[in-house]
Amino acid sequence: MWIFGWKGPSGFSASSTAEEVTQGIDGSALAAIVTGASSGIGVETTRVLALRGVHVVMAVRNADAGRNVKESILKEIPSAKIDVMELDLSSMASVRKFASQYQSSNLPLNLLINNAGVMATPFMLSQDKIELQFATNHLGHFLLTDLLLETMKRTARESNIEGRIVNVSSEGHRIAYSEGIRFDKINDESGYYTWYAYGQSKLANILHAKELAQRLKEEEVEITANSLHPGAIISTNLMRHHGLINTVGQMLGKYFLKNIPQGAATTCYVALNPQVKGVSGEYFLDSNIGNPSAKAKDADLAKKLWDFSCTLTNPK
Repeated sequence: MWIFGWKGPSGFSASSTAEEVTQGIDGSALAAIVTGASSGIGVETTRVLALRGVHVVMAVRNADAGRNVKESILKEIPSAKIDVMELDLSSMASVRKFASQYQSSNLPLNLLINNAGVMATPFMLSQDKIELQFATNHLGHFLLTDLLLETMKRTARESNIEGRIVNVSSEGHRIAYSEGIRFDKINDESGYYTWYAYGQSKLANILHAKELAQRLKEEEVEITANSLHPGAIISTNLMRHHGLINTVGQMLGKYFLKNIPQGAATTCYVALNPQVKGVSGEYFLDSNIGNPSAKAKDADLAKKLWDFSCTLTNPK
């Protein structure tokens, strides 16, 4: 990790901000979707993409919160191109509705930033009766990506601009269950552990990008797929289910955790920076290529997860 301001090969470090890693970049020809865009690093990702001229569609569970964020960004950047659309990633019906509405809008799609997520929740099932963290963090994004992929392919062909799919994962992927993905026990409440389940969902984000990158390469499509760790970040609401940890983190985090502009940097770097052109199937942290766990590099596990996810999202 490029900590304490030490710069990695990219020239950036953990202390770099989203504005710094996109300085001088013109994104006015691009259209992006950012999930979870109404809170945390999703807000800053949206703001900085809009600052660089990108037309951003905020995909949010709470449309009112999304509109409030849009208005605050427009006050700072009057020229910003931002739309708000409702999306609940824990519901496949909502994902399908969002994708259908987006396709009907006839907007292009250059960047898909799968940012939204929940962290270490108590055991719960989604609307589709799938463990909530796996359903929200991985499966909803897997389905969304699949449904919008043809739009991205068409955009890449017509614009001759590389498309980029960005999965926001976490170093938490290293604390998944011992088998990595519990294919036969996704809904097993008796063996459920909040942090292992979170790690499992974040591992799935990396494996998804890895397998997708391979498939896009085989198709010779000008779209890349990468994953990243945004960093340990102060001032997000991900820890709302863990009151004591959240309180301590808020008190001490300013001394050793990233702030929001730093937390959104790697996402914006992978989405916009020309250094990442043609790079696919990698895992980034601190705006540099990182080294994920052995399981995250397991091509067989990635293929098995892909097939499993297809089965869950397209039941016969």
